[in-house]
Amino acid sequence: MQRPFATSLLTTLALSLALMGCSAAAAPEVKDTGPPTAPTGVTATAGSSRTVHVMWSAATDDRAVTGYTVYSEGRQVKDLPATTLMTDVVGLAPASTHRFTVRARDAAGNVSRPSATVTATTLPSAAEDRAAPTAPTGLRVAPDGSRAATLHWRPAKDDTKVTAYDVYQADTRIHTVPGTATTAHVTGLRPGTAYAFTVRARDAAENSSQDSAPVDLTTAASPGAPANTAPADLVVTAARGEITVTWLPPVTGAPVTHHQLDLDGRFATTIVWGNAPPPGRATYTFPVQDPPGTRYTLTLRAQLPDGTWGDFSAPRTVVVR
Repeated sequence: MQRPFATSLLTTLALSLALMGCSAAAAPEVKDTGPPTAPTGVTATAGSSRTVHVMWSAATDDRAVTGYTVYSEGRQVKDLPATTLMTDVVGLAPASTHRFTVRARDAAGNVSRPSATVTATTLPSAAEDRAAPTAPTGLRVAPDGSRAATLHWRPAKDDTKVTAYDVYQADTRIHTVPGTATTAHVTGLRPGTAYAFTVRARDAAENSSQDSAPVDLTTAASPGAPANTAPADLVVTAARGEITVTWLPPVTGAPVTHHQLDLDGRFATTIVWGNAPPPGRATYTFPVQDPPGTRYTLTLRAQLPDGTWGDFSAPRTVVVR
């Protein structure tokens, strides 16, 4: 007589749970009606007679910011993803003044208030100028906590005038400052990560210099996180038909016999020395068949004694010869 009772009780419980599930499913969805905050720290810098570089700090949202829209004189000129915090507005008239604002948006289509308005005046049109500035020299970097850094350099020279300096990270421009500046503050870095920075000078005709010598920075690790294990002092040189990489392996307490080499963020090869890796600096040369002028960004990481892979080195960019 107890078995039917048990079956009846289970049936009742299942029905109750089903009704509760239906009730939960039928609950109205909470709509996202709150817009993001307005972007702050907006700047506009004329880089030439026809371009202005606009930058801003990230907005916040109760869920997530999904993009930004840049306006000039109230007219939309750029629509960008949330990961992009700068853009070049091009095709402007020489010696003309423009007003810029930026708005953030979220996935529900809510749009923030406009940022503060900033102005920039494009440079006067110059005579034909084909000479690029010299490369900035004396580049150095100082950490600012674990997520920012300040770069310093000596001014470049140009036959007309240096109008802007562009900061690059792994061959990607991440910041621009006026040609009168010799410092730049870089934010949005990750703790415990190796970075390499270079700077290029630019003139009013958009001629860019060669890269400065690179400078490396490894940001401080988060509290409790292990120390960075990236190879150090990476040097990359190109000769006809080949590229040579030299570096200092990380100190791990045991011989480092395996390294992984990546090109442009993709696995290229594993470098293996067996049980007796070379002392001091390591060197590896590999052939390339790409046409001259092809650019590569290289990173390297070591296999640690426990078999896991360590942190990637600061990147280096090389041009095939």
